[in-house]
Amino acid sequence: MNEDELDRMCVERCLTGDADAFAEILDRYEKPVYNAIIRLGAAREEAEDLSQQVFLKVYERLDSYDPARRFFSWLYRVAINETINAMKSHRAWEPLSEKLVYQHPSPEDELETAEEERAMQKALLALDLKYRLALIVRHFLHLSYEEAAQVLSVPVKTVKSRLFTARQLLREIIEGQRHDAR
Repeated sequence: MNEDELDRMCVERCLTGDADAFAEILDRYEKPVYNAIIRLGAAREEAEDLSQQVFLKVYERLDSYDPARRFFSWLYRVAINETINAMKSHRAWEPLSEKLVYQHPSPEDELETAEEERAMQKALLALDLKYRLALIVRHFLHLSYEEAAQVLSVPVKTVKSRLFTARQLLREIIEGQRHDAR
């Protein structure tokens, strides 16, 4: 049984009152949803709260899920919408650099990686939200162009166009940061 069939089956079981079925959904998608929210710029505690809100909303609205579509696309769309709404309500989000800890053999490597991560997060947050979302769903959530289009509710060509523009803007921002650092 593939993931889509498993998701549909879990949703059906949830709708008939099987609480264990939603626990399966939570186990499978809690971390990816949390990571997506972090990549959008949320602080750790904020991301935890938003993740809980997302799954509560998903549970409450399971009856509106269309089984003809992929469940995770619908779930990520809910997560993105909740995160955007939270971002609109307050703009002071913690930088990503403190959330990702990479293991490196030397302190110099750790410092360099932390600086690169701060620069990348700063550059990501400088992007217009539509470009940032395209990068996140494609490169951090590893969705195909078609899946990204579904999650973002735009045509595949729009996803490709936004990704092209986002990559160019990201490159310009990072190069500008390097130039400013000199």
